[in-house]
Amino acid sequence: MFLLLLTLLGVMPGVANAWWQNDWSYRKAITIDAGPKGANLAESVGRVPLLIRLHSGNFQFDGLADNGADIRFVAADDKTPLNFEIEQYDAVLGVALIWVDITKMPAGSAESIWMYYGNKKAPDGSKPSQTFDPDYTLVYHFDSPSGSPSKDATAYANNAQNAPLRTVEDGIVGKGAQFDGSTALNLPATPSLNVSAGGSFTFSVWVKPSALAANTLLYSRRDGANALLIGLDNGVPFAEIDGAAAPVRTPAATALTANQWAHLAVTADGKNLTVYVNGKQAAQIAAALPALTSAAAVAGDVTGAPAGFSGFKGSLDELRLSKIARSPDLIALDALAQGSESKLINYGADEKQSGFGFGYFGVIVQSVTVDAWVVIGILLAMAVVSWVVMWNKGRYVGLVDRANNYFVERFREVAGRHLVGLAHVKETSEEGQRLRQSSLYRLYRAGVAEIHSRVDDNGRTVITSESIEAIRASMDATLVRENQRLSKSMVLLTIAISGGPFLGLLGTVVGVMITFAAIAAAGDVNVNAIAPGIAAALLATVTGLFVAIPALFGYNYLLIRNKNVTANMQVFVDEFVTRLAEAHRSPDHALLAD
Repeated sequence: MFLLLLTLLGVMPGVANAWWQNDWSYRKAITIDAGPKGANLAESVGRVPLLIRLHSGNFQFDGLADNGADIRFVAADDKTPLNFEIEQYDAVLGVALIWVDITKMPAGSAESIWMYYGNKKAPDGSKPSQTFDPDYTLVYHFDSPSGSPSKDATAYANNAQNAPLRTVEDGIVGKGAQFDGSTALNLPATPSLNVSAGGSFTFSVWVKPSALAANTLLYSRRDGANALLIGLDNGVPFAEIDGAAAPVRTPAATALTANQWAHLAVTADGKNLTVYVNGKQAAQIAAALPALTSAAAVAGDVTGAPAGFSGFKGSLDELRLSKIARSPDLIALDALAQGSESKLINYGADEKQSGFGFGYFGVIVQSVTVDAWVVIGILLAMAVVSWVVMWNKGRYVGLVDRANNYFVERFREVAGRHLVGLAHVKETSEEGQRLRQSSLYRLYRAGVAEIHSRVDDNGRTVITSESIEAIRASMDATLVRENQRLSKSMVLLTIAISGGPFLGLLGTVVGVMITFAAIAAAGDVNVNAIAPGIAAALLATVTGLFVAIPALFGYNYLLIRNKNVTANMQVFVDEFVTRLAEAHRSPDHALLAD
């Protein structure tokens, strides 16, 4: 009952009303918060490729195909599948980076989508070329191995023409690209990348300069006298347009910091050239793009850096080109959602198709060690024993209490005229069966038996002062045995009260020791490695308290009930002996007549 209750509590936050397809065993709610605490979007930015970061702190990499091929994403209606691209999936390290095509970003409120998994027979469902809308003409994740050309994630297949970069593991989104400033990354000259005169364009990238220098190029495109140059001038982002007239460059903006990631974007809408840093507008100038149809380059120039410019030294990640001017809200959303500490996404509990999911309690149960299960098993056995004792003792003392009340009522009726009259009630009768359940009646029978044993040769009952004390002693002995019956098995409750928490604490201490020993052996010190083991170890203490608390309440309740019964028996012994002494002083002992 205890484990079932905790399981239900653990999964309640993730309960939903529908299930997309029966072939998938599990799902997870992923909430996109566009309200004040998240992206704070007043209006929808439309279609967005949203980054989903899975790690061991928010997802258990169990029950999936080895490469994550059975992952699916479904819209808030729990019916519409969403396109997605898996940039990185590593179940051993417990890391997954997935781009999900959100067809319409919510505005001003939170909305949940569903991630389904747990169907190892399912084919790979990712659709990289359909994840990014057609206005994206080039998207590089820089996830290709070092020495291999960067691959375009869009449907245009604008793959890089050379491979000058070195892949690094510490990109802002998974892997990144490192440039040494000597060789540029050449982009293809394709119609999809062409820019018409006065046309629209968007460039965005994550930048981490290793050193700040004058006029380092991040993007360059030259077509005769026309050119578009984007770069950093001693860390200050700039966008420059060359044409028939003198070059036009955006005014100075806030400088970037060396060895720190920053999101940089440049848009051209036919009227203005705008620079954004970390999602905020940093500079703007009235200018229109010239026609550009030749090849472009990243981190330098196609033919080498021109006079006054140099190649970029540092790391880049998530490079994107668009044939439209992306909105300021979308650029701000990209900077927020792709950052390592995004507050836009909240991850719910995992659920099973049956309706009973993992929840947080599932994470704990999966981390419980064998020794902890042994302790928990012993504690649960103690809990069952204590419940059985409380149930039986409660029924017994209630039965005795009701029977005592009935006996007292009958004794008051006959005691004044016939002290031993109730001793003649047949035990097989209905009244006799009720009286047999009374501890007072058993005391009464013990006293009556002592009276009947004191008969002289003439058949007359002889009661002396010494006899009265002997009768009291006999009744007191019976009272002690009745108290022993009331207290029988109560020691099991005291064991549960005092021993349960200590036994649970033992399981917790051993579990914590094993957790830290495993961490020391693995050399992995992080909260995601420690937290599940500690939480699982604490389950033993929780179970110990679960055993002790009901036993404590039950023990105190039964103790008060037992004391009341004992007090009634003590009062009855005094009353019976007093009435016996009174009858002994009567001239004819009529009250003791047989």
